[in-house]
Amino acid sequence: MISPESALSGFERLNYTVSMAYPVPASEVRREIVVQGSRFIATLSPASSVGEAKAFVTRIRSEFDDATHNVPAYLVGGGNSIMEHASDDGEPSGTAGRPALAVLRGSGLGDVAVVVTRYFGGTKLGTGGLVRAYTQAVQEVVAAVPRAEKVLAHVALLVAPYALLERIRLLVASQNGELIAEDFAADVTLTLRFRVDDFPAFEANLQELSAGRLEAEIMETSEILYKGRE
Repeated sequence: MISPESALSGFERLNYTVSMAYPVPASEVRREIVVQGSRFIATLSPASSVGEAKAFVTRIRSEFDDATHNVPAYLVGGGNSIMEHASDDGEPSGTAGRPALAVLRGSGLGDVAVVVTRYFGGTKLGTGGLVRAYTQAVQEVVAAVPRAEKVLAHVALLVAPYALLERIRLLVASQNGELIAEDFAADVTLTLRFRVDDFPAFEANLQELSAGRLEAEIMETSEILYKGRE
């Protein structure tokens, strides 16, 4: 049986049930708190792979190589499985990495990494004080980070007559789509992108608009960052 302490020293695949779309950090953010003279500097970053998370942790440790501790935690993925990792980095077992990871779990974010850098201020905080300090530091940076969504999206091609072009442009916008490109020849070839969840409604409205003559062809489906409907 793996103890909680040993689980925190490595990776663990978890079967979470979450929606296909999940929030992720839109940028890197840093916040600092001071607790009884000790500085706790929390840096949070997007991390879409374990490699990116490890590289981020290495970079922060290099930036703060004179710190007393650099405590990492990260959640990579979304959907049905998430890879998670945390370490106490020399703090008493369970007082640093675990609280940081707990805040990330509760944030709802995926593809996220955080490092809490501590400069010891001369006063020991005790185990309860450390848990509270690391928890607060991560809460501060989580509250400050701008969010996007990672979603599945279709890229589709649509060949349409010029007579319907303006109405199709309006339809794409009304269905939360993105017009990526237009190629003009005998007809207009439109390259479109839609969230997977939004595409069926666009297709239905396109059929109505064109009296069943037009249909968009899906070319690829991939994950994208989505910053929300305007």
